[in-house]
Amino acid sequence: LSLDLKLGKKVNEGKTKEVYELPDIPGCVLMQSKDQITAGNAARKDRMEGKAAISNTTTSCVFQLLQEAGIKTAFVRKQSDTAFIAAHCEMIPIEWVCRRIATGSFLKRNPGVKEGYKFYPPKIEMFYKDDANNDPQWSEEQLIEAKFCFAGLTIGQTEVDIMARSTQAIFEILEKSWQPQNCTLVDLKIEFGVNILTKEIVLADVIDNDSWRLWPSGDRSQQKDKQSYRDLKEVTPEALQMVKRNFEWVAERVELLLKTKSQGRVVVLMGSPSDLSHCEKIKKACATFGIPCELRVTSAHKGPDETLRIKAEYEGDGIPTVFVAVAGRSNGLGPVMSGNTAYPVVNCPPLSADWGTQDVWSSLRLPSGLGCPTTLSPEGAAQFAAQIFGLNNHLVWAKLRSNMLNTWISLKQADKKLRECTL
Repeated sequence: LSLDLKLGKKVNEGKTKEVYELPDIPGCVLMQSKDQITAGNAARKDRMEGKAAISNTTTSCVFQLLQEAGIKTAFVRKQSDTAFIAAHCEMIPIEWVCRRIATGSFLKRNPGVKEGYKFYPPKIEMFYKDDANNDPQWSEEQLIEAKFCFAGLTIGQTEVDIMARSTQAIFEILEKSWQPQNCTLVDLKIEFGVNILTKEIVLADVIDNDSWRLWPSGDRSQQKDKQSYRDLKEVTPEALQMVKRNFEWVAERVELLLKTKSQGRVVVLMGSPSDLSHCEKIKKACATFGIPCELRVTSAHKGPDETLRIKAEYEGDGIPTVFVAVAGRSNGLGPVMSGNTAYPVVNCPPLSADWGTQDVWSSLRLPSGLGCPTTLSPEGAAQFAAQIFGLNNHLVWAKLRSNMLNTWISLKQADKKLRECTL
């Protein structure tokens, strides 16, 4: 990490960070964290040695996780122990909060709701950033009526919907990512900005231990987030040490979010090398989910013993495997595999224009006792495999979740564009 970046003028200073222009990297800024911890709009604030580095580690890992999943963020790269480079954004002055469990300020605003009430789907709220008025809660209507404009983008219904959808997806990805650590993500606070170069809404600011509530084993008394600082009766050096240990605990574990213990692979069996181009599409789509994929040639009709030998090879090494059977004309491959392995098998026959409608029946009409679905799209076969692995692999699940969000956003934006053209 090179530390000799030329800093331009200070663009902004918050309670826990400073933002500087970078003359040598147009369109980017440096986000520099401070060793400062605050609560209640800085009514309480203390210096906490080492907090800047802890914060920066946490934010960098979280943004890297989300970015690799496919979420659009302002994060570019970690620059030093206490700073990272981000795309320069004009910030939208709204804190978006997503909650799975009712606690904290929600209970004060909604008397009668007991702590621990669970929201399905998670509940989204927004607060207007205004320290003087203690960040009042806002409605979508207020946000739309404010007619904010940032970097040339007016914040209307489409933009509000995109931020609300994104908030839920980001929360769900982080919630899923903490589960393997036996840690419950209770709620999350995030902010969006408009990238000054691309003019699109991206997740911006930071996501660190001030941004969420984290309860190991779902137990509030073990909380590891900033709430442990807010709850202090008085701030003594010993109490601050306890808070710092909590923050360090999170910074250590957040690096594990980028890894997964569960592995998996797709093995594509093709009846003939003439099906190779169809199979390459499956392999390419698997790569977008980070799933290794191997291609093999075997015919269940012409060499059943060899087909079963190849199957045994992949069953014997303990790596969870999804088999994809690619056989045109009469598909014996998928059904034979399905009848002889406990692993999932999916048919993805390459259909020809002449015989396609007749050929597909050999994949659809199976003997009893076989559970071998058929999908005609190579990308669909890869996605089906990804959904199976996503049950135990949060990194694959995050990519699937992010794809859903991005598809939804592109439809939303296409609709907006079309309406602007016709108006």
